[in-house]
Amino acid sequence: MYVVRKEYEFLGIRFKNRVGLAAGFDKNAKYLGELSALGFGFIEIGTVTPKPQAGNDKPRLFRLIEDESVINRMGFNNDGLDVIVKRLQLRPKDLIVGGNIGKNKVTPNEEAVNDYKICFDKLYDVVDYFVVNVSSPNTPNLRELQDKKPLGEILKALIEMRSAFISTGKICKPILLKIAPDLGNEQLDDVVDIVNETGIDGIVATNTTISRAGLLTSKEKVESIGSGGLSGKILSDRATEVVAYIHKKSSGKIPIIGVGGIYSAKTAHDKINAGADLVQVYSGFIYGGPQMIKNIAKAL
Repeated sequence: MYVVRKEYEFLGIRFKNRVGLAAGFDKNAKYLGELSALGFGFIEIGTVTPKPQAGNDKPRLFRLIEDESVINRMGFNNDGLDVIVKRLQLRPKDLIVGGNIGKNKVTPNEEAVNDYKICFDKLYDVVDYFVVNVSSPNTPNLRELQDKKPLGEILKALIEMRSAFISTGKICKPILLKIAPDLGNEQLDDVVDIVNETGIDGIVATNTTISRAGLLTSKEKVESIGSGGLSGKILSDRATEVVAYIHKKSSGKIPIIGVGGIYSAKTAHDKINAGADLVQVYSGFIYGGPQMIKNIAKAL
């Protein structure tokens, strides 16, 4: 069992170590015990939607081995909120679990806030923190919710719900926003403003990218794969740039979980040095395996 214990406090939560598993790997909270045994300090499940959905047509997950990267267009495939809540009621008691929440594909954007509220309500007692996902490229028009007005509406609604829960004696669960690496500086400025205006607790930077720039894999192969979010080593520098920009723009006041292209102790340190408090891995874990988790956790 790979267990590295150097506890770290973040947003009022004590993590076993600073290396987590990003959302998208254990979407349905089926393998929390097994993944915890590999040495992760925390695991983020989801993205969870109110109703179960099959996701996009297969094939929808592709390895770019030359680039140690992955393209996916999964489309929020998950077993649905009710099934996942039941599994989380049996989760390992010493494991920190985050709940990544989204909207169903069939829900129009103007009604998206209701899907996020439903997920927040039912997951509140069974996860330790929340991540609002409006940045996946694989649900049509989802990224439009990153615009200031609809995003502000969603986040304010969740803050109000949390305040109501706290007034009944429940503990405060942190709320973070996951953002895309494809946002420009003006959009990142808006993100900082929204965090400050709504009072949410932090940022997860970043999700996958729709860019295909800089790949070693042949253009023909990439084009044959088609659409989807790109993650892995190719995303490392851009994700770090976004972490650094948010950290500087907020004068270090916005807590950040750094994710994107972490595959070694150095790339994890890059995120920490740029302003992240914790890091998450996904594609790096696919290529590097469990030993990589142990090595990064020790290094941090």
